[in-house]
Amino acid sequence: MIKRKLITQLLLWRGSEEKLPIILRGARQVGKTTLVRELSTYFDTYIELNLERKSDAALFELDDTNAILQASLLLKGVTLKKGKTLLFIDEIQEVPGAIALLRYFHEDLPELYVIAAGSLLEFALDEVRSFPVGRVAFKYLHPIDFQEYLIARGFQPLVDAFNQVPIPTFAHQRLLEEFHTYITVGGMPHVLASYLKGDPIANLAKYYNRLWQSYSADIEKYGKNELQRNVLRHILLTAPTEKDRIAFEGFGNSAYRSREVGEAMRALDLSRVIRVLHPTTSLALPIITDFKKRPRLQFIDTGLLCQILNLQGTIIGLSDLSDFERGRIVQHGVYQELIAQYDDVEYKPSFWVRESSSANAELDVVLSHKGMLIPVEIKSGKQGRLRSMHQFVERTQARFAIRFYAGDFSIESAVTPSGISYTLINIPYYLVTKLEAYIDYFLAEERSA
Repeated sequence: MIKRKLITQLLLWRGSEEKLPIILRGARQVGKTTLVRELSTYFDTYIELNLERKSDAALFELDDTNAILQASLLLKGVTLKKGKTLLFIDEIQEVPGAIALLRYFHEDLPELYVIAAGSLLEFALDEVRSFPVGRVAFKYLHPIDFQEYLIARGFQPLVDAFNQVPIPTFAHQRLLEEFHTYITVGGMPHVLASYLKGDPIANLAKYYNRLWQSYSADIEKYGKNELQRNVLRHILLTAPTEKDRIAFEGFGNSAYRSREVGEAMRALDLSRVIRVLHPTTSLALPIITDFKKRPRLQFIDTGLLCQILNLQGTIIGLSDLSDFERGRIVQHGVYQELIAQYDDVEYKPSFWVRESSSANAELDVVLSHKGMLIPVEIKSGKQGRLRSMHQFVERTQARFAIRFYAGDFSIESAVTPSGISYTLINIPYYLVTKLEAYIDYFLAEERSA
């Protein structure tokens, strides 16, 4: 079993007094059910319902939480023991009314711990007439990140080095190689588990294909009508080959209109199979998304994207991914790592654009940290290549910036073409999950200087 970091948050919830019911959100096959089953080993009594089963769904016709609990125990043959009890309601989207009942489990049975999940849950939330706002908590489960991958590999000395800020120089090359393997294999639990059991990378295609087929099969549930389902099929077929920012009108060399593609994209975004990332033009906090600007597409998993594009054999052996596929793959991997760090709130990475008749600029990431707007580039080479970074620094007077690249961790002085000085923090791109720790390290060093 691959250890997930979210289990730590769930164990804190197990020990809390408030213990609001949790709605566990995330795309299909990211490991939600497996995670809850692992959590169940820390409880005295565990009841699992799957509302795709008619017998389990019928329980919610009782419309009384205590009756549902007693009937569940009887149906599943579970004896209620003294101690803590966990009720897991899987595929809860099949009975939207069950979502509304979550608040009453908390009010009527405060001693009961309840988690709900569902592979198409996002589509059901809008159908709930009296959603229990403030009476439930959300948690988000993402594909396995690089830190979880290292732990699953069992490389404890490497995990220890990864967690050290800054990392020891001797661990850099090994971590870089492992990150390239992680990018190739990806973070989908079933695929990664097969690799860890000994399946070579070349043999993983069958698992990726099954996964993609399952997402394709869900189109019947994503689409509201036949036209939208056709547009969704077209997007899934053509989206992987899009190189950068996209236009909805005529997407994928089609005759589909902007509105038709936009509606289908929003459905896919809800499913979390393909996220739609719009840029910002903000030069100060808060970061405001500009939905009028052309977005980028972010697939659920970089390994899955590499499989669709048949890139695995090419990545193996590369020493630097910064310029591979014009930087698309490492950028995608960095975005995936950033998203994976947020298990309590919905998060999408923001990238910055400046579009004018005189000059255009695109910055890979802008992020907010402790009241600061921080620019981030994912790029190798010398400072002179950071033209978009320099434009951003000149317009915001940012005193430091981040560059993710394949080199060692370092901090250096930099100057924009117009003479603005700032500090450039160079961080190996496998350390995305440690980004905040490295910013805090820099700030502490700055204060002590």
